[in-house]
Amino acid sequence: MSERIIHSLQRQLELHELKLNSLLSISLAINNQESIGGLLKAYGFVIKEQLKFRKHVLISDYNGWKVLIKTGTKVKTNLEENLEQLMRFKELTFISESNSALLAEFEAIIPVIHGGKPLAFLLVSGEPSVGNPNDHLEFAQTLTNLICVAIENKRLADTILAKEVINRDLATASELQMLLFPSNLPSNRKMDISAKYVARDVIGGDYYDFIPLGDEEYIICIADVSGKGISAALLMANFQATLRTLFRYQRFDLSFLIEELNKKVMSNAKGEKFITFFIGHYNAYTRKLKYINAGHNQPLLLIGKSVHLLSDGCTGLGILDELPNLKVGKIEVPPKSSLILYTDGVVELENAEGEQFSIEQLIKIAQSFSTLKMEDMNSILFSKLDEWKGELPYGDDTAILSCKFF
Repeated sequence: MSERIIHSLQRQLELHELKLNSLLSISLAINNQESIGGLLKAYGFVIKEQLKFRKHVLISDYNGWKVLIKTGTKVKTNLEENLEQLMRFKELTFISESNSALLAEFEAIIPVIHGGKPLAFLLVSGEPSVGNPNDHLEFAQTLTNLICVAIENKRLADTILAKEVINRDLATASELQMLLFPSNLPSNRKMDISAKYVARDVIGGDYYDFIPLGDEEYIICIADVSGKGISAALLMANFQATLRTLFRYQRFDLSFLIEELNKKVMSNAKGEKFITFFIGHYNAYTRKLKYINAGHNQPLLLIGKSVHLLSDGCTGLGILDELPNLKVGKIEVPPKSSLILYTDGVVELENAEGEQFSIEQLIKIAQSFSTLKMEDMNSILFSKLDEWKGELPYGDDTAILSCKFF
């Protein structure tokens, strides 16, 4: 066997050994579930020290296009100026000349295409010590593809993990939020009260409450916060805590109470959100109901066959520093009357044709079934809402608090 053939075989063996060692290094980093920084460190070592591309830049679409590695060059990597040119390369290309200062700095560009879309671009310069330069470039393309897919998979896994953590936190927040609602609503010789609530998301912004003020007096209220999400839920939780704290130590005139609540919402929401609120103070001995409707959907008071819409009050809370034209409503509640409090998710629920459920339908159903226990009437109301929306989701948080006064 000639010396030239032996030398060629030795170089091929060295090249295969180099590739094997490189693949082992990258595979080990991936299998050990290294951080993205660890993966890039292992990859950079292979590209620079084993494949001898002393000058290289790795540009990747990792939560947006950015430079992940830059070695051996001080050229500016302004992606806004160069990304459009990079996107033109669909295969390994030698760069002879370019009007881009970035591309002109390197000898070859190696695009990494995954799923038909560019995932990364590797720019390299250098003289490999073993084998054909083209072999090294093709192998660098394979390694870059491998490492970029691994990084993308890790990013997706981290995203999924982060979402799982968020979902667990939201589930905990939802459980805590449900603790804010009254757990035991009375059903006795004086009154029958029942409520049902469906949140559009994991946590919602609707709120209802029942607060006894002794044996004969009770606070009944419902509220809805503008906006959605955690910030809205936190504002409502703070609102409920403020309301209960105020009643815990002293009974307040409704006008004073509403003004204090308005100040609190203004302070916490800073004009970014507001709360609509209905509060009723019922005296079972005198059968008098005093109330304030702060911009909320008008509750229905069913007295016999007639329906009274409780509208006296003021604007929503958190809109204005001072509440103009504040009025306390007063009405006598005869025996067997029913009070239906609800949020706008009820009357504004849309069907497939975009039609809203409407207050007229709510009144009709309430009139038809108000002789039932309030729990049964609420179940019928929600079954009607389910029929109305069909396969569509609830478009908003939806709450109903129903009271019958004996």
